[in-house]
Amino acid sequence: MNVLGEQAEALPEVDPQRPSVARIYNFLLGGRHNFAADRQAAAAARSAMPELPAILRLNGQFMAEAVRLAVEAGIDQFLDLGCGIPGTGTGYDVARRTLPAGRIVGVDLDPVAVVHGRLRTADDPAADVLFADLLNAGAVLGSPPVRGLLDLDRPVGLLLVSVAHFITDTDRLVAALAGYRAALAPGSLLALTHACRKRLSPRVDQVRRVYNNTTAPMVARDGDETMPLFGDWPLLEPGLCTFKEWCSVSGRRGESDVAESAFLAGVARKPEQ
Repeated sequence: MNVLGEQAEALPEVDPQRPSVARIYNFLLGGRHNFAADRQAAAAARSAMPELPAILRLNGQFMAEAVRLAVEAGIDQFLDLGCGIPGTGTGYDVARRTLPAGRIVGVDLDPVAVVHGRLRTADDPAADVLFADLLNAGAVLGSPPVRGLLDLDRPVGLLLVSVAHFITDTDRLVAALAGYRAALAPGSLLALTHACRKRLSPRVDQVRRVYNNTTAPMVARDGDETMPLFGDWPLLEPGLCTFKEWCSVSGRRGESDVAESAFLAGVARKPEQ
């Protein structure tokens, strides 16, 4: 159901001199879809926080765990907000490994991420990538890829992994997620990770200065600021906690304590009405 040919001309021109969050992420995980400016920004961020690649790997582990929980709950369709460039640990790849026939729509505002996502899904009739601002929940939910692939009358796995801390307008972020939660059926899951200010301080300020010169400035939030993103959906065990606690539950370890404590992570389920 790929719409590469129909939508490619609508994508804005890419500025290779301005670092992109999606391309920095891609480079830090060993990907090839990045420019010199992205690699320079990644080097600066990694210099300030050497654990950064490990933190991104943990985001991928959490993504895999969240998708596994969703599939075990009978969910076979996913909406991946801020999907990034396809690669190891990203929503499309994780979903395909876990549920080969599942339906998935990725959403991103980075043209490079969208182009590579559409190329990756070109021969996959159950997947597509939408160029859109995730803060505009109405436009995303009403888009042809979402309406064509996802059945919002059935539970959906809503993924927001390593994305929310690149949205500085908290009010708009809370409002957008409220729109998504309202539109999804009972039994849907929201999986979310967020950079934790308290755990990352003081180095988070150095990393944030790097990202402030990219396509998406960064803001770290603490637990009480992250909880409203789940609204009234109850959190699954072990609640909103660090990767270290999630790793203990899933049995996955192997990264440093600093990396495992840098982000908050949680999965919530929409209750029956």
